[in-house]
Amino acid sequence: MDVRSTNKIADTDATIAAKAEEYPPTAQAWYCVAILALAVMVNFLDRGILTLLVEPIKADLGLSDVQMSLVMGFAFTFFYAIFGLPVARLVDRHSRKHIMAAGIAIWSLTTAFCGLAGNFWQLFVARVGVGVGETTSGPSAYSLLSDYFAPERLPRAIAGMNLGFVAGTGLAMIIGGAVIGAVGASQDIALPGDITLRGWQVVLIVVGLPGLIVSALMLTVREPKRRGGDVRREQPITEVFKFLGFHWPVYAPMFAGLALRSVQMFGLGMWGPAFYGRTFGWSPTQVGYVIGASLFIAMPLGLFAGSWLAEHYWKKGRYDANIRVVVISTVISVPIGMVSPLMPDPWLAAGFGFVASIFASMAAPPENAALQCVTPNHLRGQMTFLFLFIMNVIGMGLGPLVIASFSQYIFTEEGIRYSLFLGSLLLGPPAALAFWLGMRPYGRAMAAGGVLPSPATVSVR
Repeated sequence: MDVRSTNKIADTDATIAAKAEEYPPTAQAWYCVAILALAVMVNFLDRGILTLLVEPIKADLGLSDVQMSLVMGFAFTFFYAIFGLPVARLVDRHSRKHIMAAGIAIWSLTTAFCGLAGNFWQLFVARVGVGVGETTSGPSAYSLLSDYFAPERLPRAIAGMNLGFVAGTGLAMIIGGAVIGAVGASQDIALPGDITLRGWQVVLIVVGLPGLIVSALMLTVREPKRRGGDVRREQPITEVFKFLGFHWPVYAPMFAGLALRSVQMFGLGMWGPAFYGRTFGWSPTQVGYVIGASLFIAMPLGLFAGSWLAEHYWKKGRYDANIRVVVISTVISVPIGMVSPLMPDPWLAAGFGFVASIFASMAAPPENAALQCVTPNHLRGQMTFLFLFIMNVIGMGLGPLVIASFSQYIFTEEGIRYSLFLGSLLLGPPAALAFWLGMRPYGRAMAAGGVLPSPATVSVR
C-alpha cells in the first residue's frame, strides 16, 4: 500500500482535528521564536561562560581538572536529574510561558551567585541552580513551538530559536574574552563597600543579571492552544514508559545516538578553550574572540542548512527526513572534529573546528523536530525532558568528565589534544550507527500519521 494512503488510514481523530485547526498568526508565532531565542541566548551565555574561565578559577580556588569538570558538567545537571521530570509534567498541564519565565530568573541569579563563590562547594551549589535553566526551558520551548507551527515548518522555527544558542555560545566566548582582557581574570577588582572580587567573579556577575529582563519579556508571549492529543486528563507517569516500551524501535536509536553524540560534543566544547591555551599558549581573550566569531558564522549556516535539507526531503515524500539529516550531519562532522585537535597549528585546528561546527549544527533543528512531530501533545513535555535528560545529564555530565579523566590519568594536562581525539573516536562512530538504525522505524511512524497512535491501534514495528 502507498505510504500516503497509509497516512490517511492511520490518522487518529485527534490528528485530523489538529490538521483542521488553524495555527496562530505568523507574526505571533515568530515573536514567540524571537523571545525563545533570547531565552536560549542567556541560557547558553550563562552556562558557557565558565569554559573560558577554567584556568583562573582553577588557580584561585585550587581545583583539579576533575573537580572543574564536575562544576562544568555534573553540578549543572544535578537539579535537572532530580526535578526535571516533575517540571516536565507541569509543562504538559500548565502555562508554559510562566514556568519558563520563572526558570530564566532563577538561572540568571544563580549565575551571578557563581561569581561570589570562594571555594569548590560554593561554586558547585551555585551551578546546581543554573541547571534550573534546562529544567524549565527545554520542555516549555519545544512544546510551545509545536503548537505554534505545523510539522513541516517546525524545523525552520527550531532553527530560528537555536540562533539564541549561537548568540549565547558565541557571546560567552567574545564577551567573556573582552571582559577578561579589560579587567583581567585573576587580578583583584575593588568595588564599593570595601568589596574585592577577582576578575572572573566580575565576569560571572555581569553576564548573569541581564537575564532578569528576558524573564520579564517571556511573560509577553501568548500561550497557544494545545493540539495533537487529549491534554485534559491526568497522565500517570507509567504511561510514558509504557509508550516508550511499545515504540522502542523509534525512540531507542534516537536516544542512544543522542547520548553518545552529546558526550562527545560536550567534552569537546567544554575543554576546547583549555586546549588552545595549553597546547598553543593562546590567552583567554584570543580564544574567546576566535571561537566566538567562528560560532557566529558556522552555526547559523549549519542550522538553516539542516532545516532546509529536512524540508527538502519532506517535500520529496521522505517521512524519515528529520532523522536522515541527523545521520548525514553526524557522519560528516565527527571525523572532521576528530582530527581538529591533532593539527600542528592553532589556526588549522580552528579551521577544522569551524567546518565541523557547520555540519554538526545541521542536526539540531531536525533532531528536535523529529521528537516533537512523532510524539502526542500530552506527552511532549515529558518526552522532551527525557531527550534533554540524556543530552544534559549524560552528555554534559559525562562529556567534560570523560575528557578530564583522559587528561588527568592517561595523557597529562598538556596532552589534552589526545584526550579530545580519543573521546571523538570512541563515541562519534557508534552515534552515527545508532541514528542510522532508527531512520526506517521513524519513517514508518511518520508515514502512519505524524503522531504515533496508541498501542491498541497499530504497531510501528
